[in-house]
Amino acid sequence: MQSGGGFDVPAKLKEMEKLEAETMDSGFWDDQQAAQKKMQSMSALREIVETWDAIYRRANDALELYAMAEDDPEMLTELEQEAGALEQELERREFTLALSGGHDADSAILSIHAGAGGTEAQDWAQMLLRMYLRWAEKRGFKTTITDMTQGEEAGIKSVTVEIDGPYAYGYLKSERGTHRLVRLSPYDSSNRRHTSFAKVEVVPVLDEDIDIEVDPNDIEIEVFLSGGAGGQNVQKNATAVRIRHLPTGIVVTCQNERSQTQNKASAMRVLRGKLYDLEQQRLAEEKARLKGENVQADFGSQIRNYVLHPYQMVKDLRTNAETGNTGAVLDGDIDMFIEAWLKQQVGVA
Repeated sequence: MQSGGGFDVPAKLKEMEKLEAETMDSGFWDDQQAAQKKMQSMSALREIVETWDAIYRRANDALELYAMAEDDPEMLTELEQEAGALEQELERREFTLALSGGHDADSAILSIHAGAGGTEAQDWAQMLLRMYLRWAEKRGFKTTITDMTQGEEAGIKSVTVEIDGPYAYGYLKSERGTHRLVRLSPYDSSNRRHTSFAKVEVVPVLDEDIDIEVDPNDIEIEVFLSGGAGGQNVQKNATAVRIRHLPTGIVVTCQNERSQTQNKASAMRVLRGKLYDLEQQRLAEEKARLKGENVQADFGSQIRNYVLHPYQMVKDLRTNAETGNTGAVLDGDIDMFIEAWLKQQVGVA
């Protein structure tokens, strides 16, 4: 069975069977990290294949029964109910058609940067961090904060989080862009309404065999003392690493790990993801130019408003998906926005 939108279920089945065959190899678990990643991919593929296979079989069974039920009103009623249930299930699952990109199944690196506005924007960045951590927790994804710069009074200036789980990048790529908050400021003695902005970036965690060229002559590496919350676990040695990519100006920092070597590896992983994302933006812009489309192909435009005053509303400006349950959204219930955006990508209303 092949679904629309380029989502080829037989190809997914073949990929799953290939991974299953690899797990039988005697040296499969020699590299624990690589093996666990493949097991995650296999589990995600199995869920997709089994779900769409079940829908396909139910639809075929219903069609066969319909041919036999022309003179049976009771059976026709049951088939109408089954058709309605199938339609609902199809609508619920159609957003997965957009999860067929080359790195959609991979883990993700999510970064949040407070916009202009000092403490207000920094507090908003921390609220977004909590929202994404709660979303990941509800999905059973592992999260690791690899770098964070605290605000002067409250909140955070920036943070980078690695989110490890099947299709983390495929889902979270919908979140990149500028997020806008409107609320009564808890930091304003006059209790005035403030508007704050924060930018979200999302890139995939790339396998080492993915060809993203990083010329050693194009990077500057700086080592410095890790900043922590204090106490016995603060690093006394210079273990934090900052890498600057000279051709693009991209700067990445990692100070979460215990050793300089580990922090350098994590920073390089983030850099490779950002360079991949930059190339994807370039290709999207070139494609739009060749097609003559008047579109903005960058990922930095405002995508969503979170209004806490004078009314309660979260609205996505790309899909018009909205809800008045702002508390639930800020507690990580963002699937409705993610799914609406993914459906939009494959032309599903």
